[in-house]
Amino acid sequence: MAENSKKDNQNANIIRIKPRKKSLSIVTIISFVAMSFLLTIGFNAILNDSSKGEEISLSQVVSYISEGKYEDVTLRDDMVIISQKGTVEGQEVLVNKFALIPQGTDFYTLLSDSGVDIKTLQNDFYKPRIGITFGDIISFIFLGAGLVLVYILIKNMQQSGGKIMDFGQSKARLLFGKKTGVTFEDVAGIEEVKEELTEIVDFLKNPKKYLNIGARIPKGVLLAGAPGTGKTLLARAVAGEAGVPFFHTSGSEFEEMLVGAGASRVRDLFTKARKASPCIIFIDEIDAVAKKRGTVLHSGAGEQTLNQILVEMDGLEGRENVIVLAATNRPDVLDPAILRPGRFDRMVVVHMPDYQGRREIMKVHAKNKKFEEGVDLDLISKKTIGYSGADLENLLNEAAIMAAKENRKKISQEDLLESYLKVKLGRKKKGQISEEDLKITAYHEAGHAIVAKFTKYATPVEQVSIIPRGMSGGVTVYLPEDDKKHIFKDELIASITSAVGGRAAEELFVGRTSTGASADIEQATSVAREMVTQYGMSEKLGMVKYGDMEETKHLGYTYGGGRDFSEKYAEMIDSEVKDLIAKSLAEAKKTLSENKRYVEKLVEMLLANEVVSKEEFDGIFTE
Repeated sequence: MAENSKKDNQNANIIRIKPRKKSLSIVTIISFVAMSFLLTIGFNAILNDSSKGEEISLSQVVSYISEGKYEDVTLRDDMVIISQKGTVEGQEVLVNKFALIPQGTDFYTLLSDSGVDIKTLQNDFYKPRIGITFGDIISFIFLGAGLVLVYILIKNMQQSGGKIMDFGQSKARLLFGKKTGVTFEDVAGIEEVKEELTEIVDFLKNPKKYLNIGARIPKGVLLAGAPGTGKTLLARAVAGEAGVPFFHTSGSEFEEMLVGAGASRVRDLFTKARKASPCIIFIDEIDAVAKKRGTVLHSGAGEQTLNQILVEMDGLEGRENVIVLAATNRPDVLDPAILRPGRFDRMVVVHMPDYQGRREIMKVHAKNKKFEEGVDLDLISKKTIGYSGADLENLLNEAAIMAAKENRKKISQEDLLESYLKVKLGRKKKGQISEEDLKITAYHEAGHAIVAKFTKYATPVEQVSIIPRGMSGGVTVYLPEDDKKHIFKDELIASITSAVGGRAAEELFVGRTSTGASADIEQATSVAREMVTQYGMSEKLGMVKYGDMEETKHLGYTYGGGRDFSEKYAEMIDSEVKDLIAKSLAEAKKTLSENKRYVEKLVEMLLANEVVSKEEFDGIFTE
């Protein structure tokens, strides 16, 4: 019994020792890796040529090589050493200078992007070693041991997150300026914005001109505008024009599950940028990491990242010739600290293009496409009010796809018109539709069109169709006569009246109401609520803003907490919105009752042809 008890105690001891042994091995592995790394660095430091000389920027090295101002160039693992003629105490000697190469950067690609023919220079750069020295053997041994131990370490830590070793490195992509392939010639329709950014380009090319007079070029420029207006394209064009390194990243790439990773990536990005200056850092969708602090919109880890951005942009350390460009669709949610002078000194608003801008944008995107003779791009430019540059590019691309699908080699005017409707309203739906559904749709769309025709300040009708597109069973296309910056109250009321014209026609001519008016009701309610709460167009509620409609629409709640008005005013707002829509519905019914013959005539044309153009629609009222 005593012997069995003794054996049990020994087994228990063995079981307790096992986890200690495992944790000890990890500590040992880390120690060996660190020691191997330090010894390898030490041997390399002894063996490498210590006469590297003065450190300069990578851009200067590229400039010297492109201008032929060098005697010899040596390319090593993370640096390039250039030898130039110099004078010391009256004697001509060779002076060495070196520049560090950011991780992941191909030096030959940088030279090629700057216009250097690397085929004629590659032999000058490649310096093969002859034989293997004793120091090389020792370095290889320690390096091999280190790699084996790192592999064992990573295998032991796989359950903790895979790529844990490089979580703090920036994921920004580095391009040399010319590699972006975009200049200001490729950007059209926003000439005022291009003029502002031309100053940035001039500073990057000729910084002394500004510094000599005491001027300080903006450290940061924020591009704000709706999606698709060309903010990212502008940033690439600035880099292409200036011909400097271009770091491209996005706000979401700073986010990481591990605490502190975002701040570490910010530090790494700005460190690389300083080494490659003059350069541009472009942060797309910066609102992902720069939302207002102390609100429900921002997390604790996100605040760490934002704080690091604030320090890097305007801290104690200078960052000469490093300009930060950023883009956002939501400048209203950005923290005030990042918008102040010294960080983002300028906010450049990129507006939707006007008619002239849309025409220039379409010319740019039409360069690589083939069109039939007589195709009128100006007509499409007039029709596409409210389209962004991305929408216009997509329109031309869809037209090209349509032509290619039918095995045609050129784009026709019909392709452009169909693509215009497809981008605006959606693709045509195919399938059998019952006669009853067609008739209800015809009366519904006729209601919209006739009400718009006889309502003062309503937007003119361009086309009426009972062909299903997207989410709708039929469509009435409106086309404003020109681009407007200001919309008046009577024009908003007219838009509500036109929107409810479909429901009014169903009640008067069909005798039943359908679900087809759901989108119309949503549109009318949205316009009426904005009139009351945002534009101060209510006599009862006065010229006061109630809540933040934009934030409520996008995020589901009012920014900064609950609504900023009492229950009493909430009831008044609801009542006022309801009254506006009710009055518009009554006006629409009155208009349709007085113009029944035009409604019936339009319905007859729709059932016969499915689509009624603007000319055909206007012809109804001249007979």
